[in-house]
Formats: sequence, C-alpha cells, structure tokens
Amino acid sequence: MDGETVLETSASVRERLGERPLVLVGLMGAGKTTVGRKVASSLSLPFVDSDAEIEAVSTMTVAELFEAYGEPEFRALEARVIARLVQEGPRVIATGGGAYMNAGTRQLLADHAVTVWLKADLDTLMERVARRSDRPLLKAPDPRKVMQELMDKRYPVYAEADLTVTSRPVKREVIAAEMIDALEAHLDGGRRR
Repeated sequence: MDGETVLETSASVRERLGERPLVLVGLMGAGKTTVGRKVASSLSLPFVDSDAEIEAVSTMTVAELFEAYGEPEFRALEARVIARLVQEGPRVIATGGGAYMNAGTRQLLADHAVTVWLKADLDTLMERVARRSDRPLLKAPDPRKVMQELMDKRYPVYAEADLTVTSRPVKREVIAAEMIDALEAHLDGGRRR
C-alpha cells in the first residue's frame, strides 16, 4: 500500500469504529502495548494500557497490588477500570492478560467494543517476558510451564474475540498493519479479502 492508501484505510477504519474502542487481548508478551500504540497512532486514536491506568488510580504497581490484595481483588479493580475506559469513547485499549477471562468484561466488550486477540506461540511469549521481571504470575520455579498452562486455559476464551492477529518476531509495524487490514475486513462484514 502506498502512503495515501494507508491514510484512506486508517480514516475509513476510524470512522467505522464510531464510538467503539478497539480492545487488544492476549497473554503477557503478546505485544498488546507495543502494537497497540502503533495501531492507535496509525488510526489517530488515543492509546491506553489498562495496567498503567490501574497503577495510576491505585498508586501501586500491578505486582504490588497482587501481593497486597491477591489476584481476585486485582481482577475486580481491573474490571472496573476497563468498564470505565470502554465508556470513554474511541481509543485503542491494551488489556492485561487476565482481563478477558472475566465473563462480565467479555460481555461488556462484546457489546461496546471491537476486540482483537493478539495470539503468539510459547517461544515468542517466553522470549519477550524474559526481558521483564515484573510479571506476578511468572514468579514460579518453572515460568515456561506456567505460561503453557495459561495458554491452555486462556486461548479458548481469547478465541471469542472478534478478530485474531498472529504476533510473531517481526517489526511491530508489520503486526499493526495486519491488524488494521483485519479490522477493515471485519468492519466491512468480511466482504473484502
């Protein structure tokens, strides 16, 4: 695509999203934040990371929240924050890995957003999460086993998202462009190939 076609596609997608946000779901390390920022920039939409928003409202890190209050309390706060973000209009929202597992959040997103599962294989996820030490669910003797268990449990639920885009070791611009193309086809009702 040339630059003008990309601009036309982005404007068309943004217009057809209307007031709905684009919400990215997937496991930690899938690239929701890095790809999400690029997609938001391409679509001239604001970007927000739900984990960063949770940290801002609680004045604690996600890891500190997990440690102080446990996962159930963290998930309840996460659901409230995502519900608020969805109501704030068109934007790109990157969610935490467990957010989409909440049935109420899934229903809210199905009713008021377009969801994209950023799907990655185990090796890609492990290579990416190894760069950061602030992943509460991976503080285990065998993080790879934990990640595989998360994939087994969560991938069937993530598959309920409106779209699936494969995340892999390529530039984020490539994945972002594929996501915008998939979004355009989805908003066209699948007519365009």
